[in-house]
Amino acid sequence: MKRSRQDIAEMTQSGLNLIKQAISIYDSDLRLVVSNQRFKDMFGLPQNLLERGADFSDTIRYLATSGDYGVVDDVEQFVRERVEQARDFQPHYVERVRDNGMHISVEGSPLRQGGWVTVYTDITEIHRQEDMLRSRSDELNAKLIRRSQELEHTNRALQASITALEEAKRELTETQARTQMTAEMMPAHLAHVDVNGCYTYTNHKLDTVVPNRPHDIIGLHFEQALGTEAYHHIRPQFEDALSGQSNVFEFALRDENRKVRVAFTPEVDTDGEVVGVYLLSMDITAESQAREALTHARRRELTAQLTSGMAHDFANLLTIILGQQNKLESLADLPAPAKEIVETTKAAALRGGALLDGLANLSAQRNLRLGTVEMAKFAKGFSQLAHAAVPENITLDIRNLTDGKTLLLDQGFTQDALLNLVLNAAEAMNGAGVITITIHHVHGDWLEFNVSDTGPGFSAPALENGFAPFFTTKKNNTGRGLGLSTVFDYAKLCDGHAHIGNHENGGFVKIQIPYREAEIVPDGLVLLVEDTDEIRKTVRGYLRAMGHSVIEATSGEEAMELRKIPNITHIVTDLMLAGDMTGLDLAQKLRESDQDTPVLIVTGLPQSNKIHQKARETFPLLGKPFSQEELQHMFQSISK
Repeated sequence: MKRSRQDIAEMTQSGLNLIKQAISIYDSDLRLVVSNQRFKDMFGLPQNLLERGADFSDTIRYLATSGDYGVVDDVEQFVRERVEQARDFQPHYVERVRDNGMHISVEGSPLRQGGWVTVYTDITEIHRQEDMLRSRSDELNAKLIRRSQELEHTNRALQASITALEEAKRELTETQARTQMTAEMMPAHLAHVDVNGCYTYTNHKLDTVVPNRPHDIIGLHFEQALGTEAYHHIRPQFEDALSGQSNVFEFALRDENRKVRVAFTPEVDTDGEVVGVYLLSMDITAESQAREALTHARRRELTAQLTSGMAHDFANLLTIILGQQNKLESLADLPAPAKEIVETTKAAALRGGALLDGLANLSAQRNLRLGTVEMAKFAKGFSQLAHAAVPENITLDIRNLTDGKTLLLDQGFTQDALLNLVLNAAEAMNGAGVITITIHHVHGDWLEFNVSDTGPGFSAPALENGFAPFFTTKKNNTGRGLGLSTVFDYAKLCDGHAHIGNHENGGFVKIQIPYREAEIVPDGLVLLVEDTDEIRKTVRGYLRAMGHSVIEATSGEEAMELRKIPNITHIVTDLMLAGDMTGLDLAQKLRESDQDTPVLIVTGLPQSNKIHQKARETFPLLGKPFSQEELQHMFQSISK
């Protein structure tokens, strides 16, 4: 049974009243919080001085006026002195004789919350025994008696000190526990090491910064606790900290695809000597990627603004050039050398068109078009594409280690990114060499494309700025500087990451994107509801290419009749239809009669439209225009 505060207060007061000693507790404002019956009886206090909130100075004034302290010449001065002593809140133990002859001890101890508790003990009987001993001084040695009295007084004072120390120890223990809990809750690794680099303290958060490291690292050296890669980065900064320099720095863990920030603060003793180092480290991978993406986006925006006007005029010129070359090529009596010139001119114009496409991609966000991709077929198709794009003296080694899995990918964008890397690698080698493309499943949740070559590797500027738009190290600025920028865009759009580096025999680029296995939707019968002929024809072609049979309706009312046909596996309906029913009305009616058949709504209405918003809240929705791959991806989602 839960007790009220009043019940608890009454039980507490009853317990205090059973104690034979007088007790009073005053707060930091010298107001009475609680006292017991013995406090009232010992000093004969009136009821108003025993109420909660009674002023300490009024109690002292009452006792001084009533003669409890003996003769007091200036009562107010006496009260002021006692109040000043009380405000110091210092532990104390004193003994005094009251006007009625009672000997009492007064033991005070400050409280952590402010104020103090005082215990008053009647020690008259103890003093009576001391008087008896004194009266028998002829039988006992006077020095022994005096010594006994001193020891008794010292013991009582010592006991008061022990009580105060135990309270201080309890408060210190609680403070340490709270501090440790706070440290362990922080999303960062806090630690202390000695001058030899061995851990003396940790909040056990190392594995949140450097994965798969030991939990208990007390006594371990930096290299044992962090691993070789991380230790290599921090050793110079640790040596700076030992010389007295505080520093904050960042480094990348390539093997873990993480970015880490570390702060070193030297611990200096009273002689000015460094005796250890405090360190704080945290995982800033997400922050670093956000900064990188923002910088990249700003560069893209700036370059797009600078080139958009030029690209428009250039596109018009290329259109005229291609048109005129097509007219020349159609002439029947055109000599062979002229035909060669025409073909060369057209190729140059088409190359200029490719350049314009690259410029357009800087200002327009490319959308992912996910679809099911059989990795064995993808590797084979990319191999044919890549071999056609590189010189014969370059060997392509494509290693598909995905065990023939079917994954969700934007096949076209993936091919573009990899082809850019292959072409860059071929140009960097400037002669014979080997390009190796490895496709494999890594770290549990990532699909990695690793393109490495046997060329000269990346220069220091390229390692720093390789993903920036228009950055190139090719001679005479013959490169567009958009290849690695496209790779960066691809990785970020897929919620992945990319980085470049060098190995012993050349350079490499790694792309890691989320690994998503695709579930193949079985063939079935699809009810397609669309009132626009051309769109219905297009979607019908998508569905048939996906392996489905299709029956069609142009209105919700017609669809309700066709729904009676058995074995319909999916329903695809436009949101706005001919007739009185909307696609949302149709979907709701179909759900009432059949909970199992998946319904997909397609629409060209903007997201701000209320019908669009209402439909999205209840059913899967695909915006127009969409590709076959996007439709297939939605089918896989609604069929699970």
